[in-house]
Amino acid sequence: MTLIAPAPPVLPEEVWREREAAHQHRARDLTSAHRARAARGEPHPVEDFLFTYYSYKPAVLHRWHPGAGVELADAASDGRAAWRWYRPGTAPGSLAVDAAALRAERGALLDNIGRILRATAGRAPGFGCFGLHEWAMVYRQAEHRHPVPLRLGQDATDAVVEAHDLRCTHFDAFRFFTPEAVPRNREALTRDRQPEREQPGCLHAGMDLYKWAVKLGPLVPGELLLDAFELARDIRVLDMRASPYDLSDWGYAAVAIETPEGKAQYVRAQRGFAERGQLLRERLRGVAAG
Repeated sequence: MTLIAPAPPVLPEEVWREREAAHQHRARDLTSAHRARAARGEPHPVEDFLFTYYSYKPAVLHRWHPGAGVELADAASDGRAAWRWYRPGTAPGSLAVDAAALRAERGALLDNIGRILRATAGRAPGFGCFGLHEWAMVYRQAEHRHPVPLRLGQDATDAVVEAHDLRCTHFDAFRFFTPEAVPRNREALTRDRQPEREQPGCLHAGMDLYKWAVKLGPLVPGELLLDAFELARDIRVLDMRASPYDLSDWGYAAVAIETPEGKAQYVRAQRGFAERGQLLRERLRGVAAG
């Protein structure tokens, strides 16, 4: 007996147009401050990170996709007909994400993303790093990544690093450690072992969910992409508030991780981000797996 696959759901035009408009409005709200500063040539040490380190322009967030396995009714005359990774749907005049073509071309990338997401999700979270990766990036250095003064000064900042056990598990944070800080980490991290070391308590692993969502392209529903961006934005704020930089001129109160009270504050926020991250990680795993 031959089994016939069920037809994919078809979103009526008024439904998907409403979702698209809501997405674009939300994306504009999330990017308007950055776009205004960029037009003025005004840098921001906290908020620019998601657009410079990850190198994804605001336009990436503004474009809504329904995700794989959904058809958009009466969309053939829409501009998205010329977008990459779209194909005609089964219903007359409809469009759908061409998941098969995307997976055929980017299968290795999707497999790697899925492997990292799966391994990270299955590992116990760690909450003992206290954001010291940012401190390790300025350890014993006269020039720093951000043109922002150190809250405690260089000598006291170095003393904080020397008084703690560095437990960074994220390679893309570790690779920015100063040469003097590298041997202080519990382990010398490498790119090839990244799937073995990522853990869900890590702030940078949570921020990277935004990167994975972008790399999965139109397979990811637009709402999930913006959820991942919002998590990354919120994590970035904690990351910098707990850093050695004095960000009071930008309106950020320090999370003084060199004190017991600051450590407790950091871990409370870290746990909350880990819970949010695990929910998004599971959704992205489903997308990557198809």
